[in-house]
Amino acid sequence: MTLADGGWWAGVAEKVRDPWFVVGMAGQCVFAARFVVQWLATEREKKVVIPVAFWWISIVGATITLAYAAYRQDPVFLLAQAGGLAMYARNLVIHHRSLRAAA
Repeated sequence: MTLADGGWWAGVAEKVRDPWFVVGMAGQCVFAARFVVQWLATEREKKVVIPVAFWWISIVGATITLAYAAYRQDPVFLLAQAGGLAMYARNLVIHHRSLRAAA
């Protein structure tokens, strides 16, 4: 199967029809959006910043991608997403504690 004979495109078109492919791609897109949020916040502040939205988007993207990894029964992908999910949630807990302490 090569790009020239259309086989590659046919394979892509078939995958797009699979609902789990769509779930996996949605998770990756949401997950990638966090970098856009971080970049825009950094540009606005003129210093490196990680806004709370970054961690919430990370949680949503990781959860969707974790569901996809579970469906694919991929232990490496599952472990990576679950570990990340724990770190993102922990960062939100630390952030909210610091807000309460400052109040």
